[in-house]
Parts: sequence; C-alpha cells; structure tokens
Amino acid sequence: MFRIGIDLGGTKIEGIVLDACGQELVRKRLDTQQEKGYVPILDRIKGLHDELAASIQQQPYAFGIGTPGAISPRTGLLKNSNTVCMNGKPVKADLERLLGRKIEIQNDANCFAMAEALYGAGKGKKLVFGVIMGTGCGGGIVHRGEVITGPQAIAGEWGHMSINPDGPLCYCGQRGCVETYISGGGLEARYARQFGAKRSFKEIVQDYRVGDARAAEFVQEFFHHFGRALANLIDVLDPDAIVLGGGVSNFDALYTEGVAQVAKYVFSDSFETPIVKHQLGDSAGVVGAALIGV
Repeated sequence: MFRIGIDLGGTKIEGIVLDACGQELVRKRLDTQQEKGYVPILDRIKGLHDELAASIQQQPYAFGIGTPGAISPRTGLLKNSNTVCMNGKPVKADLERLLGRKIEIQNDANCFAMAEALYGAGKGKKLVFGVIMGTGCGGGIVHRGEVITGPQAIAGEWGHMSINPDGPLCYCGQRGCVETYISGGGLEARYARQFGAKRSFKEIVQDYRVGDARAAEFVQEFFHHFGRALANLIDVLDPDAIVLGGGVSNFDALYTEGVAQVAKYVFSDSFETPIVKHQLGDSAGVVGAALIGV
C-alpha cells in the first residue's frame, strides 16, 4: 500500500508519497500562510493531499499528518501548537470531513522519532527518543516501532520540563522550561537578554568557533543546560538511543562537549546512551507523517 504524509509547519506545508517499500515517489512543499488563518490552512492541506493522491491514481493509501502540538484526547481539539491559529480547533474532525476519509494526526516530534527509529539513526534500536531542537524543543518516543503518545497525548514533551523554576518565562506559562534554554529560539532570546545584542544561533556558533569570549561563555552554559535536561530524560526513560534533529542539532560540538555534560549528570556508574545526529534531515518529519498514517 502507498503512504501519503503531510508535515504542517509554521512556515511550510510539505507532502510526500512513499511506495510499499518506503521509497519516495513524490514530494511537494507549499508556504503555510498561517497569517491567513485556520480555514485557508485546511484548504491548502486538502489541495496538497488531493494532488498527492492523484499522483498515484487514487490507489489505496494510508494518510497521516504531523503538526506541532497534539489532538487533545479530552476535547478532540488541537493544543500546544506554535501555529497558534490552529489551537482550540477540531483539526482532525474538520480535515476528515473535508477529505471524506479517516486520517491520523501526530505531533511533529513523534513523526520525526518514528522516521529516525525505522529508517534513520535509530534503526534497529528498541526504544528511541527523538529530539527536535529548532525554533522550539520537542520530543517523541518510539518503542518497538510504535509511537508512545500517552493518555494526555504529551509523552515525550520534554521541552516543557522545567530545569529552573526561576528561569525565563515560556510561552506555555511556566518558567525555566528546557525549550527556553536549549532550543534555537530560546537560545537567541537568552543571548539578547544577557548581552543586549541580537544574534542568530548560527552567528553565535560562528562567534564561538573564532574564540569570542562572550560566545564561549554562553555556549558553555548551553552545554550545561543541554546536559542536565537530557540526563533527566535518560534517568526516567533509559532509551537505547537518542536522535537529535532541528537546526541546533547541526552544531558538532554538541556531540562531544554537550554529551560530556550529559554523562556528568546521568544517575549511573557508566554512561552508555548513544546520542546521535539525525540521518534523514528535513525529510524525517514528513516521512514520519506517512509512516503513522491510517
């Protein structure tokens, strides 16, 4: 059976068609245009879905969508999405009505974790934790090829564990969330507060590499927070592998100095958890959406 997946992001909507062997047949990307609001986004998803289905002559296919946030099991409405116009809306029900079929919707980090666990850096591992460190910070848990979501659909949401109750205010309303310390957006906001200068994460890393003292101090704090956050996770979950994704995951020193900080805080007499870079790149989210489809 074919699989169609759509990855709904804040700035882009990407779709893919996979064949029965998991090989990519078609891929297309659109701008989300979230400034136009909820209904136009649904219409864009429908248009992309219809185009992808037509590419396989409407042959049977499974269909899944990955999105920031999750469908609340209590209300059936989308929650916790940074595409804020989607929050509080019956996204799944509305799309099923528009498309005239059942669909599966999962958090985008769950989709990333699924793709990397089955086809990427976590392949062959029993329990994989997938991390997205991008504008925000999310996570997903895959056990024996199945996503674990939990009864509240928040399993893996380590980005909103607090590692400092007196820390920066997070958009979720809490203080000191992991997201405010180690996501790209959180790091840029902290740098601006700390030094009164606006720098992108990429620029901060460039400054660090050329020996800028201010950037060096800031990056060492980043490694410390990364280590404590992941060590807390490992103490609870003890996964067979952790796969890092998102723009921040491309910082090579994370896998040496950052991992050394994780080892420092893990509650064990030895540190055995592989912490590895993604293999599927930007494809992981949309491939995972196809893999979770029904």
